[in-house]
Amino acid sequence: MVTRTKIKLDPLRIDGREVGRVLITGASAGIGAALAREFARHGHRLTLVARRKDKLAALARELDAEYHVDVQVIVQDLVRPGGTAAVFKATVADGEAIGILVNNAGVIDVGPFAGAAVDKLVGMVNLNVRALTELTALLLPAMVERKFGRILNVASLAAFQPVPGMAAYAASKAYVLALSEALGEELKSSGVTVSTLCPGVTDTDMATEIKAGSSTAAKLPKELVSDPKDVAERAYKALMAGQAVLVPGLPNQITAAWAQVTPRWLTRYVTGIAARRTDWLKPS
Repeated sequence: MVTRTKIKLDPLRIDGREVGRVLITGASAGIGAALAREFARHGHRLTLVARRKDKLAALARELDAEYHVDVQVIVQDLVRPGGTAAVFKATVADGEAIGILVNNAGVIDVGPFAGAAVDKLVGMVNLNVRALTELTALLLPAMVERKFGRILNVASLAAFQPVPGMAAYAASKAYVLALSEALGEELKSSGVTVSTLCPGVTDTDMATEIKAGSSTAAKLPKELVSDPKDVAERAYKALMAGQAVLVPGLPNQITAAWAQVTPRWLTRYVTGIAARRTDWLKPS
């Protein structure tokens, strides 16, 4: 299903080139909704994708009322076979180029890998990895042809190290980070840039799941939990500047830097101790 509000602003331009629409997946809540608000604040035309029709419609009305921007809504589950292709088909049918792609949709699974439901794990990999890869592959060629594009892939602080108790989730985000950095190098001088957002724990539904899986995580001080609005503002600036990797927040930046200079065996040892002190590895 595709719905849209009335166009009220002229198309934005960067370096003389028309930006086109901004496609944001997982836009109905959390960081995705915060990013939608941030792009709307800067006057971008938006295509918002998520499963929840009511939340998407409410967000579209909010953005139209506050910022008077053109908002297209696509209700689609990217995990379902053909879901990503359906989104791409809708964008092509719209006739306006996607100049900025924000791959934000993602889910998390907390707990011992051996006790996880197989279909839940596969669904997570399908969304975090396959859907992101497929949508990027579908939209990137047109960006390269136009010699303009911006891609923002939302990974996680977990991308920098193995995380027992969130093994498949951290691995999926490591894939996102590695893919994004490699693509960024492939696309040098093409007019297309790729940025990766690696937030730590952020005040979203996903953070609620992490806290529900661990009494230790539930006691995290507020200084270690990021505000989605702040994350979105930083991500927008990084994306438009062509920054390769953004880790918002000094504590998160220290953690990411530590993981990159520490021997793998020591990282495994430390993350293993940390995980065993939570409830994540206890059988449900």
